[in-house]
Amino acid sequence: MLPAAAPLSRRGALLLAAGGLAQLSLPPAAPAPPPAPAAGLPGAAVTALLAARATALRTHDGAALTATSTVTARAGQFGLLAALAAVPLAGLEYRSPVVSGSVAGGAATVTAELAVRIEGHDGYPALFARRLTLAEESGGWRVAGEETAGGAVPLWDLGAVQAAAGAHCLVLATAGGPAAPAALAEVGDRAVTAVSAVWGGGWAGRLLLELPATEEQFARLLDVPAADWTEMAAVTTAAAGAPRQTPADRVLVNPDAYGRLSAVGRQVVTTHEATHVATRADTRPWTPLWLSEGAADWTGYLDTGRTPRQIAPELARAVAAGQLPSALPADADFAAGAPGIARTYELAWLACDLIARRYGPSKLVAFYRAVGAAGEGAGREQQLDRVLRAELGTGLGEFTGDWVAEAHRLFAA
Repeated sequence: MLPAAAPLSRRGALLLAAGGLAQLSLPPAAPAPPPAPAAGLPGAAVTALLAARATALRTHDGAALTATSTVTARAGQFGLLAALAAVPLAGLEYRSPVVSGSVAGGAATVTAELAVRIEGHDGYPALFARRLTLAEESGGWRVAGEETAGGAVPLWDLGAVQAAAGAHCLVLATAGGPAAPAALAEVGDRAVTAVSAVWGGGWAGRLLLELPATEEQFARLLDVPAADWTEMAAVTTAAAGAPRQTPADRVLVNPDAYGRLSAVGRQVVTTHEATHVATRADTRPWTPLWLSEGAADWTGYLDTGRTPRQIAPELARAVAAGQLPSALPADADFAAGAPGIARTYELAWLACDLIARRYGPSKLVAFYRAVGAAGEGAGREQQLDRVLRAELGTGLGEFTGDWVAEAHRLFAA
């Protein structure tokens, strides 16, 4: 999906309830500006302590980590290092530390951003809000505890992380889930190959997938209510705070929803998400969701052998009942929980499938990129009409009519 101002504005789906799947793509979230520092604890002492702690975590140095911790907190640091042991860290640092509350009595609280980069995958760090409790001990300040300060959490907050590397992807998983990390790595490798065959090699050509053990853990990784996301099988995110057109760097998998899918469904979901990663640089806020989600679904279903009725069962039922579409889906139709969301994604798939079959897959790719490169223009529909005419030789009204006729041709009988 495209980056946009609202944090949950880009989403894609195959709804389980409709015989398909559900997926969602999220843009990077803009970090909140740090509060003004409070007086009391010397800033240099905080900076030095957190820098030493970050280096110890990044290098998995137990002795150095315990040296930054209070005596009572040291036992827990070995558990933290064990949870992090399989994570290939290219970078880890605490940014913008701010002391809050009173430092009287040799105790203080510090909030900071934990910036994390995964080796071979993150061009920009993922940022996590952290709260550290400090205590004065043995003539210096030490960390007595660390926890989330709100928002999404890193995977190792949820348990020990396991890693499974494929040829083109890395899976980081917490133990105990229904999906095997190695199996997901195989699916991820196939997804990268399939996406590159359509969209070319102008992207990183690799995936980072996070596989929590439970749906509740999945929700914590996103900082969303678990009950609202039970049908979402996967989410694509970009590093919080990264530039808007930074390639999406993480695919988060909902193990419960993903685990209910068939082998084909799992491949479609993962390839769909890989398409968002590959096309992020060509996707802009003015790219309509029917195009970005439809292209991802079209790529996901390509070469699966699924018929249009198998891909779009809700649309087939609606058209057979005389309910033909009248307009391409609006962005609001893709909102999680929107009425008829399964059919909305099927309509988007049909639009992109029509372009690929009538003009060729390369024309679908060229059209997608041309929409992103065109700019917002005087009006979104006018600009889309102009690009359609330039790339495909047809206007928006004519294309919409052809798309309606195609729905009738495929599903009216």
